[in-house]
Amino acid sequence: MSDALLVEPSAASPTRRVLGGLLRSREIAVGAVLVLVIVLTTIKSPSFLFSSDGWRDLLLTPALLLILAAGQTVVIITRNVDLSVGSTLGLTAYFTGRLFSDHPHLPIIAVVVLGLLFGAVLGLVNGVLVALFKVPALVITLGTLYIYRGIFLTWAGSDRINAGDMPQDFLALGTKAIVTIPVLTIVGLVVLVAVGYYLHTARGGRELYAIGSDPDAAVLYGLPVTRRIVGAFVLCGALAGLAGVVYAARYGTVSSGAGLGMELQAVGAAVIGGVAIFGGSGTVWGAAIGAFLLVTINRALPVVGISDFWQRAVVGALIIAAIVLDRVLSARQQRRLVAAREETRTLQMRGGA
Repeated sequence: MSDALLVEPSAASPTRRVLGGLLRSREIAVGAVLVLVIVLTTIKSPSFLFSSDGWRDLLLTPALLLILAAGQTVVIITRNVDLSVGSTLGLTAYFTGRLFSDHPHLPIIAVVVLGLLFGAVLGLVNGVLVALFKVPALVITLGTLYIYRGIFLTWAGSDRINAGDMPQDFLALGTKAIVTIPVLTIVGLVVLVAVGYYLHTARGGRELYAIGSDPDAAVLYGLPVTRRIVGAFVLCGALAGLAGVVYAARYGTVSSGAGLGMELQAVGAAVIGGVAIFGGSGTVWGAAIGAFLLVTINRALPVVGISDFWQRAVVGALIIAAIVLDRVLSARQQRRLVAAREETRTLQMRGGA
């Protein structure tokens, strides 16, 4: 009888376990806030959603940030951060325009691949400096943010890439849609699925979580910590490069201000979506929902008459709340683990007696 009583509380039904998991899911919570923002704004201004431009902008505008947030998630999971992605995006966008301008007959797919490789090389620089020289990622990527931006400004100068410098087929990607879904949004979703599959299925992806949870234990366990961290930065850089190509197709012009400030939006989207800033947990799906929420809030607040200052304040408050919530949940989980160990030890002692 006593054994049954001990087992019964933990033997929750599958339905209760699923419901409990959904209620604790950060992704579900952030998704609910996103839906609420869309609904309230649409009530205020029906054209926000129920118009061809409204629906298109709702899906298309977050595409850039979605790609950046996916790459940022991979790095943050390892207990690092990449603040150079905005500069990488801008530099790659200009590189894309120059390729089309200097080599008019270059295939579009070749330019996309070269943009990915260009971003990957910039990410490799970050990864090598962080992983091999053991310098904090915050310091390294803050430095490369300014270095890459400086290279961009020196290279571009007062020049800018115009729509006439790029082929119409490439620019059409920024406006084309398939079954009302913009092509660039589909590109972002493909990236999301690929990165999510890697993180949760591939051995390398699981090792990234282990490294972020406890880097010292990962080294003792024999995981290839240095290689995985370098790989995370290379992937983040490659996706920032892809975002640069998407930027060129989306806007048709590239000036020296391209990508300015987007690194903080990428970090904010990941953190708001449940990716722990201290590493080891979070999903790329949550980061994607966070990206959609950030962009949608920026579009929604002016519609309801809120000033630019409060738009930024709301985003800042969301980021702070997400970090505080992570710490609270982490502390609560730690207390539960300690209590579970104590209970197990007590039961073992009683059994031995």
